Order: sequence, then structure tokens, then C-alpha cells
Amino acid sequence: MTVNATNPILQRILDCRVSAILRTDDTQTARDAMNAALEGGFLMAEFTLTIPSAIDLIREFSARPNLLIGAGTVLSEQQAHAAVEAGAKFLVSPVVDPAVIAAAQELGVVSIPGTFTPTEMLTAHRCGADMVKLFPAPHDLPGFVSAVLGPMPFLRIFPTAGITPDNFTAVLDASAAGVGFVKSLFDPKELADKNYAAIRDRARMIMDRLKASN
Repeated sequence: MTVNATNPILQRILDCRVSAILRTDDTQTARDAMNAALEGGFLMAEFTLTIPSAIDLIREFSARPNLLIGAGTVLSEQQAHAAVEAGAKFLVSPVVDPAVIAAAQELGVVSIPGTFTPTEMLTAHRCGADMVKLFPAPHDLPGFVSAVLGPMPFLRIFPTAGITPDNFTAVLDASAAGVGFVKSLFDPKELADKNYAAIRDRARMIMDRLKASN
């Protein structure tokens, strides 16, 4: 997949291919859980802005070398500016908001708005979105991605819902631009039990499977 050389963040996302996406209601749990995922080998991570002190976490983690940190659930221009000021390199939304896409362009970061239908994907693309998040998940993820890319191969589809350690390589093989792991990486019970070793081990397994599929 060719990428405009003037957009190095987009190229980094395409090189990483997998993102750790965290949503929790406790700041310290978010910090410890994301550390576990990074220890397991993830280099791309997204803190949703529903996490308490998410902006502080973005600032903290983006200061580390070799990590690509983004903000999720970005629903306004104000949130976009705050996240990028803290160090976010990509902005993810659950919906298509032209104002947020425009803010990402203005700030020089990658925009990944949420879409479900081909019409929404094309609308986001025409608004200037760099990628489109597939959310929620269709029944047949690989088949859906492949079907949409048939008539619109220029789209960069990034599924997040429904991605698991067992199906993600099939989704990537269907030409998805990347995938995001949410609950299938950050199991809610393990977060509640503070079982970060299990998260680290699962992250390591995912990265091993990614390497084996390349």
C-alpha cells in the first residue's frame, strides 16, 4: 500500500499494523494495563478520552521514544487540540465529524473517524480522513473489508470492534490497513483483578502471530 511520503505518521501506523486500545474508568489501571501491552511488544497505543486524566496519560506515554500514541473517542475540535498538544499523533472517533477531521489536518496528525457503511467511509475519505475506523463490527470482518475495498481500493480501513487474537491476521490478509485490539486484549475481568501479566502475555502472543504472518 503506497502512502504519501509527506505523511510519516500514517506510514508509521501502517508499519505497526496493530494498536492497543484502552478504555477503563481508572487512571492507574489504564497506566498499568497499557504498560503491560507495551511490554508485550505493542508500539502503537490509543487512550480513549473517556479514561480519567486521559490527556495526562497521552502526555506521559508520548514522551517515551519509539511509541506511537493516539487519542480515542475524540468528539470535538477542543478535544482534538488538547490531545495533540499532549502528544497524540492520531485522532480516532466513533463517528464521522468533518470538524474533527479538519482539526486533525490543521494539526498535522492522522484522522481515523468511525464508519460502518461504504457510504460513510467514502464520506469520511472525501472530508479528508487519512483512514477509516470500521465500527461496530460486521458479522464477517475479513469478507466485509474485502468487499468494500473491491470498488474502493483507495480506502484505508482500520477495524477495531470484533478484532481478536484468532481473527486479526485474516482481517489484515483481507487488506485492512491495520487493526485495533480493545477488550480482546484488555479483558475487563483482568483489568478489575489487576492481572497485568495476562495482558502482557496476550500482547506477546499477538505480536508473535503478527510476525509469523508477515
